[in-house]
Amino acid sequence: MEQFQALAHPWWVNLLIMVPAAAYFLWRRDGLEITLGRKLVIAAFALTFGFVEAAVVVYLRAALGLLPGFKSGTLAEVQRLSAGYQQVLSLTRFPPSLFAIELLREAATMLMLVLTALLAAPRTRERLASFLWAFAVWDLAYYASLWATVRWPTSLKEIDILFLIPVPWVAQVWYPLLVSALTLLAVSLTKTRAGRPAAG
Repeated sequence: MEQFQALAHPWWVNLLIMVPAAAYFLWRRDGLEITLGRKLVIAAFALTFGFVEAAVVVYLRAALGLLPGFKSGTLAEVQRLSAGYQQVLSLTRFPPSLFAIELLREAATMLMLVLTALLAAPRTRERLASFLWAFAVWDLAYYASLWATVRWPTSLKEIDILFLIPVPWVAQVWYPLLVSALTLLAVSLTKTRAGRPAAG
C-alpha cells in the first residue's frame, strides 16, 4: 500500500492549494456576476470534456501496452487487472515520437478551458472564476471517469502525472482532487451579484 505523500513535485505545484483561498478572498466583497444557470452550463461542458480526456488517457495506456487486460475484449477484465497499473511508468515508456503530440494535447486542453471562460463572461474576474470552475469540474470528472471505466486510481494515494508542461507535475491523486474541491467551494460560496445595467 502506498505511503501518504504530503508534497507534490516540483515544489511550486504545492502552491496551487492556495489558489481557491486567494480567489475567494479577491471575490468575497464584490461577489461575482455568474448565474447558477451559467455555472451549470460550464459544468456540463467540463463534465463531458473530463470524460473525453479520460478516454484519451485510456487509449494512450492501451497503445503503450500499459493497460493490463485491454486485449481481452471486456471492460470488466481491464477493471480487474488495472490494480497493478502505475501511472509514473508512462514517463519512462512514453515514446519520443508521441511526446510532442502529448504536450500539444495538454496545451489544447488548457486552451479549451480558457476559451470556455472567455465565452462565459465579459469581465476578467468572472472569466477567472469561470476558468477555475470549469477546470475543477473537468479535473474531478476526469478522475471519476478513469475510475468508472478502468478502476484507476485504486486509491487516493496513487501517484499521478498531473501535467507535463513545462516539466512533469507529480502528486498523489488526493492532491488535485482536494484543490479542485476547494476551488468549487470557493466559487460556490462567493455571492452572486446582479449584472450591470445595459447601456442605453
